[in-house]
Amino acid sequence: MARDRNNQADYMRPIRNIVIGVLCFCLTGLFLIWRIDSPRVERFRAALVDAIVPSFDWALTPVTKVAGMVDDFQSYTRIYEQNQELRRELRQMKAWKEAALQLEQENAKLLDLNKVRLDPQLTYITGVVLADSGSPFHQSVLLNVGARDGIIDGWATTDGLGLVGRISGVGQNSARVILLTDSNSRIPVTILPSGQRAILAGDNTAAPPIEFLENPDAIRPGDQVVSSGDGGVFPAGLLVGQIALGADRRIRVRMAADYERLEFLRVLRSHGNEVIGDTGGLVAPSPIGPPMTTDLSAAEGTE
Repeated sequence: MARDRNNQADYMRPIRNIVIGVLCFCLTGLFLIWRIDSPRVERFRAALVDAIVPSFDWALTPVTKVAGMVDDFQSYTRIYEQNQELRRELRQMKAWKEAALQLEQENAKLLDLNKVRLDPQLTYITGVVLADSGSPFHQSVLLNVGARDGIIDGWATTDGLGLVGRISGVGQNSARVILLTDSNSRIPVTILPSGQRAILAGDNTAAPPIEFLENPDAIRPGDQVVSSGDGGVFPAGLLVGQIALGADRRIRVRMAADYERLEFLRVLRSHGNEVIGDTGGLVAPSPIGPPMTTDLSAAEGTE
């Protein structure tokens, strides 16, 4: 193995010397030809340049490609920066759009609160919805109005679009509203146009079911649901929502009120209704006038 390596070195050394010598000779000759000031040599140089330089386009192609890639990269960098700037502006515009939509919805609710026509005997007070501090109810909110404003347990609340719930717990400066979607909520309703009476039973979902319905076949999706006034707690005729068929095939109510964005609530002062003493119950009003009694002796005397 050592001899083979030495033989290869012996052969490569003279070949390398010959190549270097030829290269040096060519370069020296080229230098001398380029430096000689003679018309013949000048014509030779011109002919040499015409013959060799045009064929060097392939050598300039990588340089041209690299220069084009550099320009493309710079252009891509500028486009990327512009894209990032447009993304930032788009995010800002989305935030402004969201703020504008919230203001529009808030404005629409305030306009609805001003335009809704109620019974002339009903007066109301509007309160701002506060953060819920927790209660035995699953679905409830706090209002910034309370006993100082004359709020009483059992009064109905609306958001300008539909019935939201009723007052259940009054403090000096705040009041709690139990929503119609709460599992503890039960209110009597009327379904139009059939006029059937039923109970809207909250189940902590966005679309509570209808119970104690006499004739379900007479109900159609889209029928209007309003408060019936039975029990003397809620005024009659307040819009609750529309009939809808749930995924479980139960008849449910799609609420008219926007429970996702409760910001202002109107508390209806229903002075003629029965006051609720128990937080979970509905108290029927007492009959008007003195109770009727049967006096048998007076009846016999008359006969």
